[in-house]
Amino acid sequence: MAKTPATIYVCQNCGGQSRKWQGQCPDCEEWNTLVEERFRPAAQNGGKIGVWSSNFNARSPIAFSEIESQDDARTTSGIDELDRVLGGGIVAGSLVLIGGAPGIGKSTIVIQMADKLCENSAKVLYVSGEESERQIKMRGERLGLSAGNLFLLPETNLQSILAEIDKLRPDFIIVDSIQTIFSEKIESAPGSVSQVRDVAGQFMMLAKQTATPVFLTGHVTKEGSIAGPKTLEHIVDTVLYFEGDRHHNHRIIRATKNRFGAANEIGVFEMTNTGLVPVGNPSELFLQERPEGSSGSVVTVCMEGTRPMLVEIQALVSSTKSASGRRMAQGFDYNRTSLLIAVLEKRLGFQLAGDDVFVNIAGGLEVDEPAADLGVIAAIASSFRNLQIPPETAVFGEVGLTGEVRGVLQAQSRAREAQTLGFKKLILPASNKIGLEKLLGIRVVGVKNLEEAMEELF
Repeated sequence: MAKTPATIYVCQNCGGQSRKWQGQCPDCEEWNTLVEERFRPAAQNGGKIGVWSSNFNARSPIAFSEIESQDDARTTSGIDELDRVLGGGIVAGSLVLIGGAPGIGKSTIVIQMADKLCENSAKVLYVSGEESERQIKMRGERLGLSAGNLFLLPETNLQSILAEIDKLRPDFIIVDSIQTIFSEKIESAPGSVSQVRDVAGQFMMLAKQTATPVFLTGHVTKEGSIAGPKTLEHIVDTVLYFEGDRHHNHRIIRATKNRFGAANEIGVFEMTNTGLVPVGNPSELFLQERPEGSSGSVVTVCMEGTRPMLVEIQALVSSTKSASGRRMAQGFDYNRTSLLIAVLEKRLGFQLAGDDVFVNIAGGLEVDEPAADLGVIAAIASSFRNLQIPPETAVFGEVGLTGEVRGVLQAQSRAREAQTLGFKKLILPASNKIGLEKLLGIRVVGVKNLEEAMEELF
């Protein structure tokens, strides 16, 4: 007598499993996230799918000293900014997950990468679960791609996909998207926790066993995280997030996890009619529309991974008719903004309780490092006093609750970036000034507290 499929309840947030339905997940404590799913019994061969599974499990331990180093065994994607985010290129056998909002450019970047790889005589398989081969062809022609060695497979069945990969033996595999692929052994809809986890696990074994790089694209939720369980991000080697605003023409790819390079590294692209174009100098892009002769504007130097970037911080302080002023921050942490306003009121005597304070990072960039504290305070002070900060002045530094200006990491890289873009004066923490006095064409000023910083700014 055939066994009936087992029924379990899986949390759609964390992937936790339960034998019975509960209103609250016992693992992540989220409410109403348990969904019923059915699993078929394992096949006679133990549930192994494809030649990679059986060979993968038959491996023997290898001594660490006997393994050949592969530091230089990276393949360029043909896109400089993408190579930067990946840590220098594509590593053999890596599993890369690219997430982002609908229409932000995930499919565009992977098909552009496929075209560049085909130019180097690589064989690329593009598995599409959302578009037909005609739609992909139409988009490729619009982008002006030739892609002579690109093979398209509009398929959502995992077993069929693995069978075609076994026949074709491609050098690179692209799956668009992971939420549309389903496995026959699980009785649940594509995109569910169990399906995503099982499909990602199969592609992981395929990548490691055959040393074939696999790129997966994924949808994101309303909160901005990749749809599916967190185990999906744990399985893959690299997680890349697409960031950007539909009102701006630039896109940012950020590495939130990378086993082969620096995390939090970013690549900057400009969206054009011919696809995504890499931006070699993002600082010029974010400063090109900076206003002249206006108060409330200052340039700060941030680090995104290993790359220094100059960004403009804008602030607007205006009186309000309400009982208390509003605080609003775009591109910068709201709680951090409120803290810095409190420091300004306590340490410098600014009366901001009856004023609205708005802070904005120009260009739609998200800044989350403490080195931007001094820039935020300088912009607010400039708007409050209605005094312009000299346009050739840049600042950076962390601000403490007692008004001290603390040192930050990689001060030399930040200072050289400001020097390259022609800034004449740089205000930074006094502890970071050592070794920067010899920079030509730029005056470096070290400050210990906010009082010294205000004297230098105004």
